Parts: sequence; C-alpha cells; structure tokens
Amino acid sequence: MDKPPLFLSLITFFSLLITGKPDLTADRSAILAIRSAVGGRSILWNISQPATPCTWPGVFCDNKTNRVVELHFPGMGLSGQLPANTLGNLTQLTTLSLRYNALSGQLPTDIFTLVNLRNLYLQDNLFSGQIPDSFSGLVNLVRVSFANNNFSGDIPGSVNNLTRLATLYLENNALTGSIPDLTRTNIALFNVSNNQLTGEIPSKFSGFPDSAFAGNSLCGKPLASCNGSQPGSVSKSSNKLSGGAIAGIVIGSVLGLLLILLILFFLCCKKRKQKDETTSKDLGETKQVDIEELGKFDLEDLLRASAEVLGKGTFGTAYKAVLEIGFAVAVKRLKDVTMADHEFKEKIEGVGSMDHENLVPLRAYYCNGDEKLLVYDYMPMGSLSALLHGNRGAGRTPLNWETRSAIALGAARGITYLHAQGPDVSHGNIKSSNILLTSSYESRVSDFGLAQLVGPNTTPTRVDGYRAPEVTNIRKVSQKADVYSFGVLLLELLTEDRKHSSLSWRRNHRNHKPSFNLHVIDDVLILDVSKHGGKKET
Repeated sequence: MDKPPLFLSLITFFSLLITGKPDLTADRSAILAIRSAVGGRSILWNISQPATPCTWPGVFCDNKTNRVVELHFPGMGLSGQLPANTLGNLTQLTTLSLRYNALSGQLPTDIFTLVNLRNLYLQDNLFSGQIPDSFSGLVNLVRVSFANNNFSGDIPGSVNNLTRLATLYLENNALTGSIPDLTRTNIALFNVSNNQLTGEIPSKFSGFPDSAFAGNSLCGKPLASCNGSQPGSVSKSSNKLSGGAIAGIVIGSVLGLLLILLILFFLCCKKRKQKDETTSKDLGETKQVDIEELGKFDLEDLLRASAEVLGKGTFGTAYKAVLEIGFAVAVKRLKDVTMADHEFKEKIEGVGSMDHENLVPLRAYYCNGDEKLLVYDYMPMGSLSALLHGNRGAGRTPLNWETRSAIALGAARGITYLHAQGPDVSHGNIKSSNILLTSSYESRVSDFGLAQLVGPNTTPTRVDGYRAPEVTNIRKVSQKADVYSFGVLLLELLTEDRKHSSLSWRRNHRNHKPSFNLHVIDDVLILDVSKHGGKKET
C-alpha cells in the first residue's frame, strides 16, 4: 500500500523539476520585462498574441533547443536602466548587443551568470559605476566592448580568467588604477585609451599601438619608459662631440626631416585620393535610416548581414539582407556602371532626394570603384509580377478588382511624381516586376533613376511589349514612353498575361465586339464584378 504514494511522489518531484527548468516561455517573459523597462515603443513587436519571441525583430533562437540565443538591439533608442534579475533568465544567451543606445545605471549582476555568453556589446551607452569583478564564470566569453560609457573604478582582475577572450574595448570611460595582469587571456584587440589609468603597461601589451593607451598616465612600452630615461641616452660625463660629428648630426637631421615631410605629403595625397574614390554615406538628413523603424546601421553591418537573391534585372542583382537588429533591407548591386564615381554620386543623390509615398525610398548607397550598392526598404510582398504570375496553385490568393485598381492608381501616382520633377526626368523601365508591394498591397515604384547610370551597351531584360516602338536606347526614354509602358502594365493587370506584345494584342482585338473582348480579361475580375452585382457575359 505504500508503493503507490511513493510512486506518485516521484512523479510529482520530476514534474516539478521539468516545469521549473527555464524554457522559451521564461525567455519570452525576460525579453518582455527588458522591453517594458528600457524599450517602450522603440521596439515594435506584436505581443498581442502569445507568439514565440523567435519571430520578434532582434531576437534569434536555436532551432534545436528552441531557446533564445542572441539579442541584437543596436541603435534602437533604448533608454533607462536594465532591470535586475532578468537577463540572467536567458540561460542559453550567446550574444548580447545593446550598442548605440542611451542605457544608463550600473550593469545588472545577473549578466555575469550567463555561462554561454560569447559576445557582449554594450558600447556607446551611458552605463556608469564600477564594472563588477565577476567575470570568472563567463568562460566562453570571446568579445567584450564597454567603450564610450561612464564606467569608473578598476579594470576587474577576474578578466584574466577568460582564457578565450580575444577582444577587450574599454576606451573613453573613467576607469582608474592600473592595467591588471591579463596573461591568461588570448587578447588580440585591446584599447583602454582616454581613461584615468596609471602605472606601467604590462609586457603582454608592449606590441600594441600607442593609441590603445593614449589619454592616461601610463608608462612603459609602447609608451615612454617608467623611469623617465630613454634608451640610448648620453651620460652627462660623456666627452664633447667633435665639430665633424655635430655637422653630421645636423645634416642627417635635416635630411631626415625632409624625408618625413615627403612621406607625410605622400600619405596625405593617397588619403585624399581614397576619399575621392570611396563614398559610403547616408543620403542627406532627410534620407537617413529611421531609428524607430530600422535602427542605425553602417557598411560593416550590411556586409555582416545574411543575404538571399531576390532577382536579377536590367541594372543588377537584388538581394534581401537581414541586419543584426533583425530588420530586412533590399540591396541592389549595380552592373555596367561606367561613369566616374563623382558623377555617380551626383546622380544617385538626385535619386535619393525623390520622396513620395508610392516610390521605394533609397536609404543609402556605397560607391568604391566598380562596386556600387544601393540600399532600399524591403518590400515583403515582392513584385506585382510575382503576385500575378508566380503562384498558379490551388492555394493562390487572387487579386480582386479593388486591389488591382488600387495598385494601378498607386503606381500612376508614383510615376506622376517622377515626371513632375522636370521634363527630362523619366523612369525608363516601367514593368510589373518594378512595381513592389507592401504587406497591405500598396504599390511602390522601384528602379527609378537607374536608367541614367548604366552604360550605353546595357541590354534591357524587360519584356519587349513594355517598350515603346521609338525607344532604341535605354538611357534615352521619354516621359511619353513611360506612359506607353504604363498602359501595357494596365493591360497586364486586366488580362494577367505577360507574354503578349502590346502591338499584336491591340491589332488582334481592336475590331472585336465588346462581349467577345471579355474573353481576354482575367476570369478573376469577371467573377469579382459578377459577385458584386455585375452581369457576367459569356
């Protein structure tokens, strides 16, 4: 009679162990607590439903363990203090990136319980107080950046227990004391400049550049010797130098000075040339990436992003790049651009200045010789062409008349805006694959202004039916030719046929009776009109 109660007790015990183990639900609660404390509305998540946090921007999970392993919230406008006893619940976390925000206060101590943590990026915030001397448990830590904060006190000696540590950035704080012994670490990147450190630089760091220790009261290699004397100094009791020796020293000094000046002149010229040849910038104040939507990102973030090919067109290949913060952008890698960099910059900034709700906004560009990249907002629904012709299966969602007319109207407004910029401004490549759609099926015209960038020998990839008969050079397309191409686009919306040539279509159907013409209209539209009270003709 005693066995059943004992058996039930064991079941209860193990059930408590299982339910008490941290899981994705605990991860979700911890992330929501962080958002509530420092995020507010700057982190835009749909939390109305109990969805997995793995779908939230900036949150990355391991598919095998189904746990949160990375948090990336750089430049998200976070402010305030990180809540205590929260981050420590993310027990599988390997990367924590909160750089470029306005987080303040002391570091919560539970960060130092994350034994799986490999990367800790907290630079460019307002953190203050002492850095806890609690690094001993973070045995997997590889990269640490606390730069550009207000940390004070000593550099924790427990950092020496991080045998895998390769990067330690502590510059631009208010740290005091001396640099501790870090011989057990594997540091290859190190910077403690602009603090209040004193004493001798450990021999481990003697091979690092002077700039890594500047702005302190440190001594020893690579800086000046701590005893105040320089190697090779001449004793006061040395004999006086001869006249020939003095003359040799003077001549050698003059020649050395001239050599230094020549080297500096060469470096300045080289730097200026590189600056002229390389342009990597946001497109003016009105074209900077909106922090609340995308956060701040630079070329390094872009190159580090995961990418997939969206398609290849007349002007190059388009990629979808998912940034560290979890948001996606579209990157077009241009081809056949033969103009000089300064001319390219001038023209592309003109493209970037065009701002309309029915245009795909150009967020940034990169130009370095033959490599030219354009960064746009990513349109989640893809192109009108893909929507009309991509999925022909049973699960396809057809476009009704109202949606198609709204898409056409939006595209027309975008093209009208382009034409209003001047008589010489045209799109030059209007087709359904260049009409992109938002998640609410709002149309955005893309690839505008690019026809003027490519070389004269570029072969257009668009369907012949879109091109006006008089167009022979892709770089010389008039506004009238744009209107022609837009008319063909309207036919495609009506017929859902992209294989026709507009001239032959018009020739074949201009003499037909109206009732017969309905046979060329997409059946979806006829059914849609019939459903709303129209008369279906056969």
